[in-house]
Amino acid sequence: MSDRPATDALTFALADRWRNLAAFALAAGAVGLAVTIDTSIAYYGAGLTVFAVWMAWFVLVAIDWLRVADF
Repeated sequence: MSDRPATDALTFALADRWRNLAAFALAAGAVGLAVTIDTSIAYYGAGLTVFAVWMAWFVLVAIDWLRVADF
């Protein structure tokens, strides 16, 4: 059994540029706002926001990968 269908599915799941750009923009915006405010609470909130954005991005990529992969 080849792992090529899974690799192709992963390539497809990671190719969604709008999702990738939206996740990057949200994370960069949160960090930029924290740097502007420059308090420990702002950095903590930015860290939580970046983690939540990353988890949402990861789950959406995993859903696409599992939907397309042929195991």
